Amino acid sequence: MAALVRLARGIDWINGWIGRVVAWLVLAAVLVSAGNAVIRKSFNISSNAWLELQWYLFGAVFLLCAAWTLRQDEHVRVDVLASRLSPRARAIVDLSCHLLFLMPFAVLMVWLAWPFFVSSYVSGEQSSNAGGLIRWPAKLWVLLGFISFAAQGVSEIIKRSAQLSGALPYPTAPDDELPPVAREARS
Repeated sequence: MAALVRLARGIDWINGWIGRVVAWLVLAAVLVSAGNAVIRKSFNISSNAWLELQWYLFGAVFLLCAAWTLRQDEHVRVDVLASRLSPRARAIVDLSCHLLFLMPFAVLMVWLAWPFFVSSYVSGEQSSNAGGLIRWPAKLWVLLGFISFAAQGVSEIIKRSAQLSGALPYPTAPDDELPPVAREARS
């Protein structure tokens, strides 16, 4: 189990690094968007490439930061229910959902995204908009995003299994972040 936990920590580190670096693309997207708007309004000049670059940057952030979000346990969940569960019950629910939903979905998306990207790359697919960008980088984000998401899913499965076996402690939240029911249970 120790080797698997080291693997999970390695995956966590890689996805954390990717997430922190790619998150800066939000600033780039804002600057491109603002610059495009200023140029369009001031000089009546517009470019489809700038508009497409905005959604390329947004797509990169959304897809490449999804694994980081999962790693940080900041993904969407029904906190009203999850917060009432014991750490062990939450680990069981997380493990079950990762195995039954996250991993099949992520693996399917990688399987579907590979030919989607390769076809675009090999053909040199261009945007259908005048002056638009090449399309394969956007399709690469899909592939890389789901590869990192699947890897993070493996990490989460390892960590939940380690928690349930006693090899890792359950995460604890500060008392001020817990709902009253959970604070009473901790006392």
